[in-house]
Amino acid sequence: MPSLAGLLAPPLVYLLVLLLHLVVPAREVDGYVAGPDGRPLRYRLNGLRVFALVVALWAGAGWLGLLPWDLFYRERFTMLGSAFALGLAFTAAVVLPAPPSGRHGLLGDLYLGRIENPQFLGGRVDAKMYLYLVGAILLELNILSFAAHHLLTHADDPSPGVFVHVALFSFFVTEYLNFEEVHLYTYDFVAERVGFKLGWGCLVFYPFFYCIGLWTTAALPNPHASPLALGASVLVFLSGWALSRGANLQKFYFKTQPQRAFLGIAPEALVVDDRRVLVNGFWGLSRHINYLGEILMALGLALSLGYPAVIGPWLYPLYYVALLLPRQADDDARCAAKYGPLWQEYRRRVPSRIIPRLY
Repeated sequence: MPSLAGLLAPPLVYLLVLLLHLVVPAREVDGYVAGPDGRPLRYRLNGLRVFALVVALWAGAGWLGLLPWDLFYRERFTMLGSAFALGLAFTAAVVLPAPPSGRHGLLGDLYLGRIENPQFLGGRVDAKMYLYLVGAILLELNILSFAAHHLLTHADDPSPGVFVHVALFSFFVTEYLNFEEVHLYTYDFVAERVGFKLGWGCLVFYPFFYCIGLWTTAALPNPHASPLALGASVLVFLSGWALSRGANLQKFYFKTQPQRAFLGIAPEALVVDDRRVLVNGFWGLSRHINYLGEILMALGLALSLGYPAVIGPWLYPLYYVALLLPRQADDDARCAAKYGPLWQEYRRRVPSRIIPRLY
C-alpha cells in the first residue's frame, strides 16, 4: 500500500524548493530570450544556494533520526506515483489557461506547451528555471538516498562503484547549478515551450529516471570491478563533461562578449548583417558537440556501477541518444530558418552533426 511519507515527499520537496527559491538571496541577470516588450527576460539565480540548503536539511534530518537515510529508496515507487500525478496537474495548469498555439492541436499543445517562457509573481519565479532547479535537487536526494540504501544493506562490503557514481552524479548536478546563467543560452531556454515534455519531464522524468542506474543496482552486492574499469568510467565521464561544458561556455561568451577568447582560442564567426555563427573551437568539431558530451557523461555514469550485464544503468545513455538525435535535426532546421545561407555555409565548414568525422 502507498505510504503517507512516499505520497507527501515529492510535493513537500517541490514546495520547499519553491519557498527557498523565493526567499534566498539571488543574483539577477538578463537572459538571451526577449519578453513580449522586446527586452531580455530577467532571471533570479540562486540554484546552488537552494541546492546546498535542501541537501543540508536532508542530511540533518537523517543525522537526527527524523527520517531514514534511505527513505527515498524504500518509497521510490510511491514517490514516483505521487510525482507522476503532480506532473500531470502542473501540465494542465500551465497549458490549458493559455491561448492555443494553432499549430499542434490540443494534444500537441499539452505535450509541447503553449507558452515559451512563463514567469510568475512579477518575474520572481521563472517556470523553466524552477523546473530545472527542483528536478536537479530531487534527483540529488534520490541519488544520495539510493546510495545510503546500498551502504546500509552491504555495510560489510560496499561497492566502490557506488561511491564513484554518486561523486560523479553530484558533480554533474552541482556543476549544472553553478553555471545557471550559461544555460539561459541553450536550446531549452531558447526554443522549448512549457508543457508536458518540459514540466512533467523535470518534475518526474528528470529526478526519477536519471537515477535509473542506482534504482536497479543499489540493492546488489559489490561487483568487485577493477580499479582500471572504475578509472575508465571516470575518464569517459570527464571527457564528456569537458566537451559539453566547454561548448556551452564558448557559446555563452561568444553571445555575451563576442571578442573574448576562450581557452586561448579567439572566436571565428561567419557574419551577415547582425547574424553571427561561431565556427571554431568546440563548434568547429561538430555542430552539436555538446550533445556528444552529454552522451559520454551518461555512459561514464553507467560504467561506474560495474554491472555491464544489467540493463538498468544503460537506459540512461540510451535515453540521451534517443533524445538528442531528433533534437539535433530539429535544431538544425530551426537554425536553417533563422540564419539562411549563413547556416548552409556553417554546414559546409562543419559537416559533422554530433560525432566529429563520423556523424
